[in-house]
Amino acid sequence: MTKRVAFAIAAALALPAAIAAEPAQTAQNVTVLQCARMVDTAAGKMLGQTTLIIEGKRIKEIKSGAIDPKPYQDAATAAGAAFAFYTVADGTCLPGLIDSHTHLTGETSPTGYTDQFRWNIADYAIRSTVYAKRTLMAGFTTVRNVGDTANESIALRNAINAGIVPGPRIYTAGKAIGTTGGHADPTDGYRQDLAGDPGPKDGIINSVEDAYKAIRQHYKDGVDVIKIMPSGGVLDESSSADNAQMTIEEIKAITSTAHDYGFTVAAHAHGAEAIRRAVLGGVDSIEHGTFMNDEDMKLMKEHGTWYVPTIIAGKYVQEMAAKPGYYPPQVAAKALQVGPIIQATAGKAYKAGVKIAFGTDAAVYPHGQNAKEFQYMVQAGMPPMFVLQAATTHAAELLHKQNELGQIAVGRVADVVAVPGNPLDDITVMQKMDFVMKDGVIYKEGGKPVM
Repeated sequence: MTKRVAFAIAAALALPAAIAAEPAQTAQNVTVLQCARMVDTAAGKMLGQTTLIIEGKRIKEIKSGAIDPKPYQDAATAAGAAFAFYTVADGTCLPGLIDSHTHLTGETSPTGYTDQFRWNIADYAIRSTVYAKRTLMAGFTTVRNVGDTANESIALRNAINAGIVPGPRIYTAGKAIGTTGGHADPTDGYRQDLAGDPGPKDGIINSVEDAYKAIRQHYKDGVDVIKIMPSGGVLDESSSADNAQMTIEEIKAITSTAHDYGFTVAAHAHGAEAIRRAVLGGVDSIEHGTFMNDEDMKLMKEHGTWYVPTIIAGKYVQEMAAKPGYYPPQVAAKALQVGPIIQATAGKAYKAGVKIAFGTDAAVYPHGQNAKEFQYMVQAGMPPMFVLQAATTHAAELLHKQNELGQIAVGRVADVVAVPGNPLDDITVMQKMDFVMKDGVIYKEGGKPVM
């Protein structure tokens, strides 16, 4: 679908000796990308043929229709810059997609509960580079990574930012914050001599004072966002998926301190009471929200709280729970409790007017399949344009990056992806990512990785 029409590189002329000692100003690469169609996520409409002129990492111009690329090629050559011209002949260009709920440093499997006793943190870190590339190739140029084991996602973020490995732009929470025995407790299911007593440095709190320390430790560790676990969850080895596991006072201590440090706070919450406490406690988003009730939805609208549904995760755990031995018995039971409900809850929240951002809980299902969530959101009753906005403008606003990400606009970061066909007619084409550009660099063309 994507066709490279021309490519030229012009070398800079040798500088006079008197000037050569001065720092050289490197000309920025120029790319002209001609799209058969383009989604204007800010306006919520599909545009016709559109041409993007990208200089370095940013979008410099947007022109309606096709243009002659030669003047741009000549200017780039004269400046000693690289030039490339691409066409998306029969597909649709969109802003780089944003997944608001990922875990790039792991992936569930039947051996996952025993692997943790055999693998070193380096094993998880190395695998995370593979998961990050799969995510980028699926068109997700930005993710919010909401929980890891030992802050290894911070190292992954830094390696991607340094250009060492390919992957999406990561905003990471490092370790999730929870309570003893709760969904964030990494020692659930361990025998007593191995379990120990994790504390705030490990993300486990049991008081307001612990909450203050945990946030400050996360700031010291270098996280970008905060993730808390005020309710039970599916994949830990405790017995409840939905019980409330934090007090309102603890949540308020977390959010007030986090907001002081410039962090947003995401709250994993399945149960209605946990959702209520989290919203009243001041969190910025509710993740999963399986048993959300009408009161919760009303509160979320009043407080402007975002909702990240993660339908694909619920469907996947339900499917795997039917396979004998895939999960421990107590995990399988919780999966069968949550899975059948989560999609209907998402549809009800949409109808109620709750703000929704796209997120998938990647790692619960195999990385790279993130775009299935679009199909599930449409099946829940959300219009195709809305779900595209959920993964672009909405998710960018949740990240407080709406002036940088989520739109194809002049001056914005040059994150552009393309799919065959028209996603407004068939949302499943989002699972057939053909072209991926992040920060003006092309990572996928014609459906194949280029680096």
